[in-house]
Amino acid sequence: MITATQPTTQNTAQAPAATPPKTSGLATDFQTFLLMLTTQAKNQDPLEPLDSSQYASQLAQFSMVEQQTRTNNLLSGLSSSMGSVNLEELTRWVGMDVRTASAFQFDGAPKTLFAQAEPAATNAVMVIRDNAGTVIDRIAVPKSEAEFVWAGVDGDGNPLPKGSYSATLESYDGDKLLSQKLASAYNKVKEAQSSDDTILLTLENGQVVSAAEVTAVRTGA
Repeated sequence: MITATQPTTQNTAQAPAATPPKTSGLATDFQTFLLMLTTQAKNQDPLEPLDSSQYASQLAQFSMVEQQTRTNNLLSGLSSSMGSVNLEELTRWVGMDVRTASAFQFDGAPKTLFAQAEPAATNAVMVIRDNAGTVIDRIAVPKSEAEFVWAGVDGDGNPLPKGSYSATLESYDGDKLLSQKLASAYNKVKEAQSSDDTILLTLENGQVVSAAEVTAVRTGA
């Protein structure tokens, strides 16, 4: 049995701000070097000025120290971005309930499913399948609704065992099938990992989905 429900507003999580990199020891040495060079230029003997070749050498050293300081600051920023920030990004996913168009874990309690029939549809049917892909039930649902509660029973009203199931919404124009859409449902995130600049989420039913597939997030129960 499936009951249509009113949609509810979901909470979204926000990633914490990154901590700015600290000043390195090289940056302090650079400031000291700059002060010494400036003082030397101010206090040189006008009658015996600093040899131009030595001055050029010191300017070259000045340029090298400045460049190294900038490089170190850049590397420090990249390290922070690729390390702690990404770790915090992954950590915040674990334990959250995410909504994706995928199979869902049924724990014995009614499950909310999300799907929208085609605008041209005259009727719609929600098809429930078990983990092996076997059709468990076909339930007529209101074509104008987009949120439904599945009771977790078969066509005869018998409670189904806990496990992984999926639901597909079929839209019909009379007897003509217009489309089949995999319904969305909430699953708890058990693990999050980064792979090739993509965050992969392992759900409670063992499925792995991309964070880009998530359409809503709420605090896990």
